[in-house]
Amino acid sequence: MSIKNNINSILKKRALILDGATGTELQRRGMPVGACPEIWCLENPHIIRAINSDYQRSGADVVYTCTFGANRLKMEQYNVHNIKDINRRLAGLSRDAVGKKAMVAGDIGPTGQFVKPFGDIDFEEAVDVFKEQAMGLLEGGVDLFVIETMIDIQEARAALIAVKEITDLFVMVTLTFEEDGRTLGGTDPATALITLQSLGAAAVGCNCSAGPEGMLGFIAAMKPYAKIPLVAKPNAGMPEIIDNKTVFDMPPARFASFGKEYISTGINILGGCCGTTPDHIRELKKEIQEEKPTAPFVKSISALSSAGKFIILEENRPLCIVGERINPTGKKALQQELLDGKMSIVRELASEQKRNGAALLDVNVGVPGADEEKIMHNVINFLPTVTDLPLVIDSSKIEAIEKALRLYPGRALLNSISGEEEKLKRLLPIAAKYGAMFILLPLTDKEIPATARRRKEIIQSVFKEAALLGFARDDIVVDGLVMTVASDSGAALETLKTLEWCSNKFRCNTVIGLSNVSFGMPQRKWTNATFLAMAEAMGLTMAIANPSSEEMMNIKMAADLLTQKDKDATSFISYFSGISPSATPLIKGEGWSSPEQKVFQAVLDGNREEIIDLAKEALSSGAAADRLVQDVMVPAIVRVGDLFDKREYFLPQLVAGAEAMKKGLEYLTPLLRKDLPEQKKKEIILLATVKGDIHDIGKNIVSLMLRNHGFNIIDLGKDVPAEEIIKRIKLSQPAIVGLSALMTTTMVNMKDVVELARAEGLDCKFIVGGAVVSKSFAHSIGAEYAKDGVGAVRLARRLCTESLQVPSPSGRGG
Repeated sequence: MSIKNNINSILKKRALILDGATGTELQRRGMPVGACPEIWCLENPHIIRAINSDYQRSGADVVYTCTFGANRLKMEQYNVHNIKDINRRLAGLSRDAVGKKAMVAGDIGPTGQFVKPFGDIDFEEAVDVFKEQAMGLLEGGVDLFVIETMIDIQEARAALIAVKEITDLFVMVTLTFEEDGRTLGGTDPATALITLQSLGAAAVGCNCSAGPEGMLGFIAAMKPYAKIPLVAKPNAGMPEIIDNKTVFDMPPARFASFGKEYISTGINILGGCCGTTPDHIRELKKEIQEEKPTAPFVKSISALSSAGKFIILEENRPLCIVGERINPTGKKALQQELLDGKMSIVRELASEQKRNGAALLDVNVGVPGADEEKIMHNVINFLPTVTDLPLVIDSSKIEAIEKALRLYPGRALLNSISGEEEKLKRLLPIAAKYGAMFILLPLTDKEIPATARRRKEIIQSVFKEAALLGFARDDIVVDGLVMTVASDSGAALETLKTLEWCSNKFRCNTVIGLSNVSFGMPQRKWTNATFLAMAEAMGLTMAIANPSSEEMMNIKMAADLLTQKDKDATSFISYFSGISPSATPLIKGEGWSSPEQKVFQAVLDGNREEIIDLAKEALSSGAAADRLVQDVMVPAIVRVGDLFDKREYFLPQLVAGAEAMKKGLEYLTPLLRKDLPEQKKKEIILLATVKGDIHDIGKNIVSLMLRNHGFNIIDLGKDVPAEEIIKRIKLSQPAIVGLSALMTTTMVNMKDVVELARAEGLDCKFIVGGAVVSKSFAHSIGAEYAKDGVGAVRLARRLCTESLQVPSPSGRGG
């Protein structure tokens, strides 16, 4: 029996039991603080064998290899480069420990860096990094894979693609969510599930980040949309430092008491993360061994996603408008920008269409004579950083489509696949590989059918081919094939017949390219709007149209209301009351000129591409450089922080805004007036990731935010010994020291730094932060706690004494 079949057989009877923590268990058994776990296990193989064996004897069906950080980007911090060999050897240790008594999961953790479009690592580089690790694990004899503790949906996608391109083994993917129910990158549980299960994950869930109680809500959010098993690996409560060791406060019996609730919530695969031991797993096994897990609720689902939201194309949902304006046809300015690699018009069109009510954005970048594959790559790398609307990939070039689907950090809609032989042969497998939904265009190499009857035949023929690759009717959206009534007065009626058949008999979603119906006719807006209402009455799901058309949008809102798709008339009332919940209003300052508003908006939008040109425009219009900094850009970055606090912005928008601010400041600083009153000296803040920890994403974001708010930052980097930090404190005399740690095994080093500083008589303030750090932990070591970069700025201002306080760049106190 294959491993997949074995797992599925178990899940029909009971939950699959995973092991518990590796890192905290290694530390409990003697691994020194700050050691590289992978290298230490190779040097002490009997320890990891004992841990794996103990978990297996405690009831675990699956044990993880000790390879969480065994990727190229992390291991180079330890000057280790034989990645495949290390993974092979570590997988072999786990295999030797449990033999055939348990399954061995090859453990793949994050690189510690964000992947483009949300970070600096190229997507293909990330795929290669994970593929190298996965190949070593395969050679070591793993039975399945787990991709875990992911905070970046794009990195999770890269790892999943890497594994699936070299093996068809069972792959689980688990992410880490913050208290607000989103990853650090802003992805919620249901969105992550929809993206990853469509891409081919065999199971999806969450690990770390919370104790058993806190994680239940994340699982509940996923379950209604899951067509695969769900996974949970919660921590054993919250960490505390006892005798200079990280200790979790939840005993085994208490941990296990949540087991039945997890099963009833919808979990199929359950284990433990930080702080859990073989005793925790033993008690958990006892608690749930008689419980039968709930199978996935759905076999297929019409769902699209971006990195930050999802859309379910369910029956009786209001009509979806697919914004059509990111298309260079007839737009010379957009054509030129795409050729030049610029994105200002694309940004504007994306924002405008969302503001006007688009639910999806069609992306067509076909410019005659241009490298469409390259342009599509650039646009798909850009759009997820400025909009959360899911994308429709629209191209006649197969290579451009494949590039876009591979790179896009969500589940996209492909526009389109027809009955043409080449498209069936080449595009269907591509759509299947990347889990995309697709628009089924009912035409063939030989004909564009004029009648609904013939269109039905082609729809059924294309779907038959798609079904062979695993597509369900929920995965397709049929194009009604709108033709102009100028040349065929019966064309609209044939489209309506097609839509009605698809909605009521074939039972699938539908779409039309609205403006085609009126081509060549006068006063096209009225024909378009009327046809839209008629199509919606036939069950139309979505329309590719211009949401800036007032007539069309008014009819859409009224049709939603009259067809009972707008519950309680909520959207209708909101729309006609002038309330646009999706729009972020421009905040104007008193006496601002239009160029100054553009600078403000550039920071708010994270428009790094244009902020210098906009600043130049503002200067040319008479604005002083100091006014732009103090009264325009600083309020803008404060607004970015406010939106981040309200969870209207997430980490990508926060970083983009901070980087736009930084770029603007770099340009304006030399131009600041020399005759201004002398400002007080910038206060120094020293930042470091503590010894043994090679993760610095959070610290780097904090550094960027603090610099933008006028602090003088000295960044010591990562894996910094306590003695070096103390030495630099004495040398630089900072008012505040910020310490970061991501891992439970290294957070104890924060306490060492604080205690050493006090022993040396240093009276600087300490701020600590990181994924595993809590306010109670911070206070227990004599430090303050900052949850994120915005919190660090506010806390730094508060901690500075009145005499030393850095004035905000606007001249006002914090």
